[in-house]
Amino acid sequence: MKSKRNIVYISHGGGPMPLLGDPEHFEMVETLKEIAAAVDKPSAILVISAHWEARLPMVTSGKNPGVIYDYGGFPKEAYEIEYPAPGEPELAKGVVNALGASGIQALQDEQRGFDHGLFVPLKIMYPDADIPCVQLSLVHSLDADLHIQIGKALQSLEWDNLLVIGSGFSFHNMRAFFSPNSQETRQNNIAFDEWLTAVVSDRTLVESVREERLADWESAPSARFCHPREEHLIPLHVCYGMATQPSEKTFKAEIMKKQSSMFHWRS
Repeated sequence: MKSKRNIVYISHGGGPMPLLGDPEHFEMVETLKEIAAAVDKPSAILVISAHWEARLPMVTSGKNPGVIYDYGGFPKEAYEIEYPAPGEPELAKGVVNALGASGIQALQDEQRGFDHGLFVPLKIMYPDADIPCVQLSLVHSLDADLHIQIGKALQSLEWDNLLVIGSGFSFHNMRAFFSPNSQETRQNNIAFDEWLTAVVSDRTLVESVREERLADWESAPSARFCHPREEHLIPLHVCYGMATQPSEKTFKAEIMKKQSSMFHWRS
């Protein structure tokens, strides 16, 4: 029996490249399809995207949000991608209320569309675009503990068969992506990825220790090499806050010559 809520943290790759047939994203595409096949088709999807930051948590609340091409320098077809999934104003209201009940002020944004942190992976996972979607921003402080607390506040969100996606990238050093993949880069990549996997999935850790380690992620091996700026990691903290348990399954994919991880929880 599958649970009423699935939570996943995904590595969503480089801009629209997964949708343009880039071979360095093949493993990512197959992994996202595998994740989609592992859960019941959701009634709605809540995405915490690395590509939206605001002073307070913001939630898309429009009925038909459309898409934002928040990338540059790609072929013309990258700006013709469509993902006409509807919004879900009632879910947006529920997110704001759940956060408010925990003392975290959040606001609705009726005008904002879906950025590529949502439409790129969901076009792979749910190409029919027939599932209502809502997007939640990060807070621009990128404070790890705050985002864990945001996740904990969302535990009270009542929505049957909800899929929650933290859309980021477990490795996100732009200079390293476009430089020769040296042995040192590979070692740094693997060191952090192995630390992250152990912390998220180790069932022997008590939750207070897991939470403390995630909040103090900068102390991990090669942390700042892998995340010079942490916006692609922080969606994981929201996911963990909602789950507050070890991940049920870890997925590995080589993306742009870097090892990346994705995690699935049921709650």
